[in-house]
Amino acid sequence: MNRRFVFVVFALAAAWLAGVVVASGMGYIQVAPAEVARVLAARLLGRPEWLAGLDRVVPLVVFDVRLPRILCAALVGSGLALAGVVYQGVLRNPLADPYTLGVSTGAAFGAAVALLGNIDAVAVLSVPLFAFAGAVGVLAVVLWLASVDGRLHANTLILAGIVVGAILAAGISFLKYLADEQVSVIIFWLMGSFASRSWIHVGVVLAAVLAGGAVIFAYGRDLDILALGDRSAESLGLDAAKVRRRLLVAASLVAAVCVSVSGIIGFVGLIVPHLMRFVVGPDSRRLALVCLGGGGILLLAADTVSRAVLPREVPVGVLTALLGGPFFCYLFRRRRGFRGL
Repeated sequence: MNRRFVFVVFALAAAWLAGVVVASGMGYIQVAPAEVARVLAARLLGRPEWLAGLDRVVPLVVFDVRLPRILCAALVGSGLALAGVVYQGVLRNPLADPYTLGVSTGAAFGAAVALLGNIDAVAVLSVPLFAFAGAVGVLAVVLWLASVDGRLHANTLILAGIVVGAILAAGISFLKYLADEQVSVIIFWLMGSFASRSWIHVGVVLAAVLAGGAVIFAYGRDLDILALGDRSAESLGLDAAKVRRRLLVAASLVAAVCVSVSGIIGFVGLIVPHLMRFVVGPDSRRLALVCLGGGGILLLAADTVSRAVLPREVPVGVLTALLGGPFFCYLFRRRRGFRGL
């Protein structure tokens, strides 16, 4: 099992890097993978002489235009998949994903407010900041509603997330009504896209994934114990309520940052943990590590198809929904048929 796990990790890392290189060369201006590698090596190592012989447009297209978007897509996919591992483990629900507690709806509401007020014209990160504030606000309200005598229960968390999400969904509909001619901008953001992403966005998402991932890996063994139930966990000396709250906050903050940068992209946090669980088993630390690679590859592939393969760019959230919807239906029917759910 250890040898197999190491092989899977290296295979996913190689596929992740190869996907970044190949995707960087795809688009209106085709660039060979070898030339992409030359551009990346020259820029990262500070060797401009390695760019001799290349068209001056190629380094600008690869490094300044495409690479930030590609890395954003890969990092957001990794973050959503990582958060999905935590949600499914903490809530003990195989159908949970990073949006179960209404984090995405809060982010959408915050972004809609920023877009309606035309705040995005003031600063580059204004919409992501408003989206992040909305997601964090929803998380705080949900945790407050679901807290009973200082304890958090999976069922009350899910119910609180549904209620708060429904309220904010109505608020988003009202904002779209007020938007009038600007409604198309809000709708496009809600469908999810990585267009016009910059190195600033890459740095923000990378910092969130690293920080949240460190917390999640630190509590990986506790997450496995939570799967046994609160009574069993507490009999083993684990403060289930405290661990659950810390894991939920870490995973939700990662999801909030990802959503604030990309818009609403569903099903990644649902699909990837299930697929990777078949490969490496239920161990939370191993599962989280491989989901970082699997989620990045899945969303990178979806964004590349949307950007460079289809005749017209389609919001990446639409593609992930088309992929994840049938998988969700299959998973739901399978659980009903064999597990009594």
